[in-house]
Amino acid sequence: MGVSDKKMHIAENLEQVKSTFKNPDCLLVAVSKTHPPEAVMAAYEAGHRDFGENKVQELVKKQEVLPGDIRWHMIGHVQSNKVKMIAPFVHLIQGVDSVKVLRLINKEAKKCSRTISCLLQVKIAKEESKFGFEEEEIMEMIADEEIKKLGHVKIIGLMGMATNTDDEQLVRREFAGLKAFMERLRKLDLPSNFDLQELSMGMSADYVIAQEEGSTMVRIGSAIFGERNYG
Repeated sequence: MGVSDKKMHIAENLEQVKSTFKNPDCLLVAVSKTHPPEAVMAAYEAGHRDFGENKVQELVKKQEVLPGDIRWHMIGHVQSNKVKMIAPFVHLIQGVDSVKVLRLINKEAKKCSRTISCLLQVKIAKEESKFGFEEEEIMEMIADEEIKKLGHVKIIGLMGMATNTDDEQLVRREFAGLKAFMERLRKLDLPSNFDLQELSMGMSADYVIAQEEGSTMVRIGSAIFGERNYG
């Protein structure tokens, strides 16, 4: 298959995925990790602008060579020593899982005269390998005066990854629980740097269930780009 054919397939895959959405207003973040800039450009030329990467070094390399109006989402675990590399340009950091990282994002955003949008990652899965805050930790964070002073971050929502399982009812309960938690938070007197609008949950295997349970943002990779053999 030639490069032009692969580009056509990526464009077709994008439309196919969108056609299965339960919520047409849900934002599709095309997960381009491990795929080369040419694959990203194929989706870009098809009109797509939101792309997700989970490794800082790979994200920086792509950002340097791809169009400036791409909205880059950092979807992986953010190592504290790598925050400064993405602070000048990142659109949304989806995986904030500690107050320490939030402080560093604020520090680096201030240096860049930016306010960086973030999602707090909540641990909803039953797997030990998943990162994220416990609900109680977020409640404590909201009550902490220090959080209110982080003027260069904006907490615009929550993110959660369901258990990797064939048990659809378990996955549905985990997503529904995260949605319910965000609704509880929205009823509180939140700090001014909180504006909870986005709920990022759902990937290739479970995004339909996630949308049915209230997701506003899904992260999909292989269904769009295929396996890593482009070019």
